[in-house]
Amino acid sequence: MEDTDKYLIHADVTADGVVERNDVVGAIFGQTEGLLGTDLDLRTLQQSSKVGRIDVSINSQNGQSFGRITIASGLDRVETAILAASLETIERIGPCRSTVDVERIEDVRAAKRREVVERAKGLLGAFEESTMSSAELVEQVRESARTGEVVEYEGLPAGPRVADGDAITVVEGRADVVVLLEYGIKNAVAVEGTNVPDAVATLTTERTTTAFLDGDRGGDLILKELAQVGEVEYVAVAPAGKSVEDLSREEVHEALRGKVAHELVAEAGSPREAVAATDGSARPAPATDRAAPATAEPAVSEPGETTTAEGEPSPARPPPTDAGSGAAVESAVEPTGEATADPTESVDEDESAAGDESAAGDEPSSEEGVEETDEPATLGAHVRNVIDDETEQTRLLDGDFSVIGTVPAAETFDAVAEASAVPVAVVIDGELDQRVLDVAAQRGVEQIVARSTGEFVKRPTDVRVRTADQLRSSD
Repeated sequence: MEDTDKYLIHADVTADGVVERNDVVGAIFGQTEGLLGTDLDLRTLQQSSKVGRIDVSINSQNGQSFGRITIASGLDRVETAILAASLETIERIGPCRSTVDVERIEDVRAAKRREVVERAKGLLGAFEESTMSSAELVEQVRESARTGEVVEYEGLPAGPRVADGDAITVVEGRADVVVLLEYGIKNAVAVEGTNVPDAVATLTTERTTTAFLDGDRGGDLILKELAQVGEVEYVAVAPAGKSVEDLSREEVHEALRGKVAHELVAEAGSPREAVAATDGSARPAPATDRAAPATAEPAVSEPGETTTAEGEPSPARPPPTDAGSGAAVESAVEPTGEATADPTESVDEDESAAGDESAAGDEPSSEEGVEETDEPATLGAHVRNVIDDETEQTRLLDGDFSVIGTVPAAETFDAVAEASAVPVAVVIDGELDQRVLDVAAQRGVEQIVARSTGEFVKRPTDVRVRTADQLRSSD
């Protein structure tokens, strides 16, 4: 069949006797010659390549012959139909009486179109799978900015902050360090087995140490040896039967938020029992003889934390008064999306720094140094002020839950998109829609609390979305 062929004529042939292929072809040319005029003569059409090769398959049985004739045509539909009809005028093949019945005329281009459609479907599916949404593009770039390369500390796999940070997270193996780096935690160091290296043991005596171990017996053994050769302030543990390297981002953050003091682990007998007993709520301050300075780096690097030009965390806020301590604790334990640092560390460091300054005599006492302010100190308080009071406003908050700006709820999209300082949290007295959620994900907002939420076509995983009722029930 030539590339110019448009149609295929399919015909069945029957002969009362034994005939061969040459007999059938000769009958076709001989008995149609001159029937349709010069323009549609079969020989002329073949010579001009308007009709292709005549294919004949014939079989003989019991004194009769049966076969199939196939002719490729480059003519138009009308001319092809006329040519096909002319085949049925054949009455004899060789010496035998015969009949020819045209079964159908097949459109070759229709078969090609079916192939084109099927191929196009496959190409479209592969194209759609490789296409990334704008939110996925932003998240991929943000992830690469947060993730650093695994370095070596005394020959051990570690994150880039281990050598110069004030806090470390001790894990079991290199895979654990890689996973924590992917989630933005850059102060992890691996012990590479149950035998704790001397370099890690020495490092734990100089830094605030959190042991983040697998939820199995191997993790318990490493913790026991680590406590014998070094010093451990906090203990976090993966869910029972799971390894740190297998945890999702949410599970890692949840485990680190639920870490407990090592003293409680020693009393409970195992890390899992200690975490289950306290549910992460009982976390006493670290030892006062090794209190971290006010600018110490938290145990977990938070992508949304405020830093100075040199990359160090900004100075801590003054410690709260007795009357506001309950609100401060509520703010400390409030989950904030991707935040991974233990909130109580910031409170303890603030208290330690304030105590050092008071002892030096450079600053007034803690009671005199605290200024009374009406600005809410917790996310829950902002929700009460904005949503419960029905202000029909939106409040943009930074990492300390201080107000960046307040706008009417109808202008939330423009406020988030154009904010010079990216808000960490947004409180909306209104309905959260897909448009606002998308721009919040693109800007790097960690959590949103709204009066209600609409229907979302896609929901970014890096923005925590709650209603005011959900926030109150979780509190």
